[in-house]
Amino acid sequence: MTTLFISDLHLDPSRPAITELFLDFLRGQARQAEALYILGDLFEAWIGDDTPSAAADAVAAALRELADAGVPVFFIRGNRDFLVGEDYARRAGMRILPDPCVIPLYGKPVLLQHGDLLCTDDTAYQAFRAQTRDPAFIAQFLAQPLEARIAFAQKARAASQAHQSEMKEGDRARFETVTDVAPAEVVATFRRYGVDTMIHGHTHRPAVHRVQVGDASCTRIVLGDWYEQGSVLRVDADGYQLQALVP
Repeated sequence: MTTLFISDLHLDPSRPAITELFLDFLRGQARQAEALYILGDLFEAWIGDDTPSAAADAVAAALRELADAGVPVFFIRGNRDFLVGEDYARRAGMRILPDPCVIPLYGKPVLLQHGDLLCTDDTAYQAFRAQTRDPAFIAQFLAQPLEARIAFAQKARAASQAHQSEMKEGDRARFETVTDVAPAEVVATFRRYGVDTMIHGHTHRPAVHRVQVGDASCTRIVLGDWYEQGSVLRVDADGYQLQALVP
């Protein structure tokens, strides 16, 4: 049996082909999996489970069909869809996991997370993350009318794009460093959780990295995004493989 990991699909009405690719994946190879883990940013944006979305409805129905067919579906919230709640999770038949979390995977503990917590060099983002994950902020935000939430999300997205554009124009090398994981934080995270394998997304830089942590050789697996094609990590008792899915 194989366990599948995906992240950073960023599903959005502007890219219907990617949504169809994901639906095909759920109805096809995912049916043969032992479990499916979605490590955040399933959607480009999420401002509450009450948001009308035909695409989100279709995705929930397909995920529910997968779960009902006997394939457990697990979800870790990302920086774009951290407001996905239990209502949507129930509709989709998926279980929300904490970020980070350790799971048993073929006889060994493996750390899963979205990945943004590793990007500690981006201090502006980390400050924004801390603010928006505060339970009081979330409760106040979700209590607002839908129109107000849409306006806030658009403003926040515009500010994020401006921040990234400013970094790119000022120092491209610095931008690449800031938006990637901080090596010291990676090492600290391995030590904190006492594991030698970590799987995450967020950075859109699919690769397998070897990390030396003291005397231990650790493995950090980074999932790819689904902007132009799919990206799936397949893990079984014999090892792992990063696989691209072409629309």
